[in-house]
Amino acid sequence: KMQRVMFFINCSAATPAPHLTCSVLFNRNLLDRDTFSKSDPICVLYVQGVGNKEWREFGRTEVIDNTLNPDFVRKFILDYFFEERENLLFCTLGEIVGSQGSRLEKPIVGIPGRKCGTIILTAEELNCCRDAVLMQFCANKLDKKDFFGKSDPFLVFYRSNEDGSFTVCHRTEVVKNTLNPVWQAFKISVRALCNGDYDRTIKIEVYDWDRDGSHDFIGEFTTSYRELSRGQSQFNVYEVVNPKKKGKKKKYTNSGTVTLLSFLVETEVSFLDYIKGGTQINFTVAIDFTASNGNPAQPTSLHYMNPYQLNAYGMALKAVGEIVQDYDSDKMFPALGFGAKLPPDGRISHEFALNGNPQNPYCDGIEGVMEAYYRSLKSVQLYGPTNFAPVINHVARYASSVKDGSQYFVLLIVTDGVISDMAQTKESIVNASKLPMSIIIVGVGPAEFDAMVELDGDDVRVSSRGKYAERDIVQFVPFRDYIDRSGNHILSMARLAKDVLAEIPEQFLSYMRARGIKPSPAPPPYTPPTHVLQTQI
Repeated sequence: KMQRVMFFINCSAATPAPHLTCSVLFNRNLLDRDTFSKSDPICVLYVQGVGNKEWREFGRTEVIDNTLNPDFVRKFILDYFFEERENLLFCTLGEIVGSQGSRLEKPIVGIPGRKCGTIILTAEELNCCRDAVLMQFCANKLDKKDFFGKSDPFLVFYRSNEDGSFTVCHRTEVVKNTLNPVWQAFKISVRALCNGDYDRTIKIEVYDWDRDGSHDFIGEFTTSYRELSRGQSQFNVYEVVNPKKKGKKKKYTNSGTVTLLSFLVETEVSFLDYIKGGTQINFTVAIDFTASNGNPAQPTSLHYMNPYQLNAYGMALKAVGEIVQDYDSDKMFPALGFGAKLPPDGRISHEFALNGNPQNPYCDGIEGVMEAYYRSLKSVQLYGPTNFAPVINHVARYASSVKDGSQYFVLLIVTDGVISDMAQTKESIVNASKLPMSIIIVGVGPAEFDAMVELDGDDVRVSSRGKYAERDIVQFVPFRDYIDRSGNHILSMARLAKDVLAEIPEQFLSYMRARGIKPSPAPPPYTPPTHVLQTQI
């Protein structure tokens, strides 16, 4: 909830959490629990808090009398976060979203040895405020503010809040040395502009840019989304008024005018639109087997196989993998290792299959990945150096063959140390930035990860040989920042997954937008066969 509030206040580039309406579409062949009639079913939804195992009631449907095949009307509205594993008592929310057509069918577990029926669930993103608008403005005869020139004007847009205050939601670029500027067209979501309220006041201020930041106020005017939606017309020519000047000068009329040149509404597609249309998320794991991790037989090793709890590598794999696997239909994941000597000849490899089968490195689910990881620790010799480029190129080869939006690839690299092939890795990332893939790097252990921060590219885009990455595809986090001080590993894993996966939906969308790929239509909703009208309480 707090993330959504911050989005509205700050109008940052972060994507707000989509609202999902989760429907218990219908149950079939429920176990009859009444003696003289059929059951009167109700569905109660329980959700599990992040970082603990406590279940709490989220809501309940209406009661439907005397039926073993109820169709519930009441919906559950949930916030959907790709980066969090959201446990519902009967499944995870990701399982529903990741199913074909966002429709999941599961057997109901109840009395041992007896069939208790089937529950069918659907998830749909609420289509509220998903529009964005492309607008362009110009101005005429603005006040001259500069001593040696004209003015350097720019616009600042504010959305009004319920308490009467205003929040900045957009700034245009500065147009230098003119009193008749034409600003570039810009796109802004309707949610950011007016929070979906077409009659909410929008205030626009006009300033003259100054290098020292003390921009000179030229004037202001107000409008609304409803007014702007009329497009270019006499109704969208606004007088720019400076209240101080108006109060002092009797003959003052205005400080110029601003005109709306164009207004185009677009419906923005979301990550969920692509998932519902059939796009698959392909997850690959790459694990650091260099000697700096320490002898796996020793408790001080980052690869130590503690029989009672997961090591840092295991926690990172499980935390991220358990979420991503819900979006992969076959749940078969390639698992690679790098930096080890392989039997029987001791050759060094930076791209070997954890299951020992280079022709088919796929593991069955995250549990299969974990089993292959533990087996590899017993068979290979930890060595070095720490090279990332081979495993990045491995995934890139697959991603380069599927550019139609039907598949997207996520590579998780778990490592302990300083990278050895920085130049080659940068080149691999720049090349991969053109492909449908993202890279997550989780650093484990106490080492300094300065080079990883550079690869992350949040501040400065990664470059190689004079070429910059087309988009930001790398997310790095040090695992030590997420370890719960009380020793709660479930909470540590939840925190880690939340941060490392938070950027994936936007990285995914950036690729689709850049390639002009639209989501495929979702399969038509399932229509249950007609049956006798039921009494509802």
